[in-house]
Amino acid sequence: MNDKTRLEALSSFLKTKRSQIKPESIGIPAGTRRRTPGLRREEVAQLAGVSTTWYTWLEQGRDIKVSSSVLDCISTALQLNNDEREYLYDLALEVKSSIIHQKKDQPKLSPSLERILTELTYCPTIITDRHCHIVGWNNAAAHVFLDFEQLPDDQRNLIHLVFTRKELKTLAVNWEHFVKGFLAIFRAYYGHYLGDEWYNLFIKEMSNSHPEFQSLWQESQVSKAPEMMIEFRHAKAGKMLFNLTSLQVQGDMDLRCSIYTPVEGTATEDKLKRLMKKISIESS
Repeated sequence: MNDKTRLEALSSFLKTKRSQIKPESIGIPAGTRRRTPGLRREEVAQLAGVSTTWYTWLEQGRDIKVSSSVLDCISTALQLNNDEREYLYDLALEVKSSIIHQKKDQPKLSPSLERILTELTYCPTIITDRHCHIVGWNNAAAHVFLDFEQLPDDQRNLIHLVFTRKELKTLAVNWEHFVKGFLAIFRAYYGHYLGDEWYNLFIKEMSNSHPEFQSLWQESQVSKAPEMMIEFRHAKAGKMLFNLTSLQVQGDMDLRCSIYTPVEGTATEDKLKRLMKKISIESS
């Protein structure tokens, strides 16, 4: 990510987060003369204890010097969570801009990861790399989502699939909620790997091809490991409820393990067992 792109990303992020704060939530009357939603720049500056001019320059994406202590104050003023705060530091301090990761061959999963995938029999599980490229999955995931084995390797990007495959767009009852979780993870990677130009090329391609992506991406959500309950309406199994847990796999490859656990007290696991058994019988 070059300086111009980095500063544009910083500007967009600050503007979005400022617009999402309701004035009344911090004791400021909303009034009727506000032209834009959220706080004004001068209000953020006052909350952060910095000059309006300096904050305006920062939000405009000017190349100015910043410190961790000032960013702490701005993070508090904008009510950022820990992942959003780290994303702000990545963009503003540029501490990782020299990290350039070349595209490598598809990571080879370790025997232990392969074992984990196998053992999670009735928990659909997907393993992705830092580009959100699917590098591993189990049988349950193939039944609930897609048979990824039938896709060419270069088409197994999870972000791309949730916007292009009709099966995935109709699977989640609240598709936008489903997608926002992945985009929040993707943005965390985007800020962390500032030296990897692949992200800018991918975001540009997705924005040009999918207006929905552009709209959701501009919401600037950031989360390294969102946990959520997701309701699916599977074409063959019907209503299914899963808790999504996202785990970071320690190691050089920076892999992520996304596990969909059937919600206890529902018929989800039984439905999944019947689905997998039925398809197994049909294919034998």
